[in-house]
Amino acid sequence: MRAGDQNDCDELDRKAVEAVLAGDVGAFEALVRRWQGPVTELAHRFCRDRARAEDLAQEAFVKVYRSLAQWRGEGRFSTWLFAVATNVCRSRLRRKALPTVPLEALGEVAGWRLEEGDLEERERARFVRDAVRSLPERYRDAVVLFYFHEMDLRSAAASLGLPEGTVKSHLFRGRKLLEQHLAVLLGGEEEVA
Repeated sequence: MRAGDQNDCDELDRKAVEAVLAGDVGAFEALVRRWQGPVTELAHRFCRDRARAEDLAQEAFVKVYRSLAQWRGEGRFSTWLFAVATNVCRSRLRRKALPTVPLEALGEVAGWRLEEGDLEERERARFVRDAVRSLPERYRDAVVLFYFHEMDLRSAAASLGLPEGTVKSHLFRGRKLLEQHLAVLLGGEEEVA
């Protein structure tokens, strides 16, 4: 998205929020229409179940609507929205099985492509997926937001409610753990503690 487009979108969001807070409940629909796809995609990256992702996105929008007055307008509405959605996903899925990472997104992390019908590559993709799923939550969340949801460091930090330096550290540590885990799974090397 170009900077001008982003500024226009930010202004539209700000005006919609102001309208909702002034009593125009219908203005919230514009926010939902604009952000429903990205929020559902974020939730899908956490749970890998389309129906569950839609439920989580809906829950996030309900929470945003109820908390709209808490948005201070200092940053982008979208950053705050993604922070709320991330927290909804994390809290609802904490008790559930770990999220899986989409197969198509694994190529970037693993450095190889999965060819259709290539069973060995499918097995390798499963190992990479398992490696991401095995990361401690704080590292996994940072990796999923930064690499698979393609958030920049600032947005990922805002979504996680953490300082940028902490997210950067979580990304670094998460990558190192992935490298170690994948070396064991894919290369047969012994894991170093």
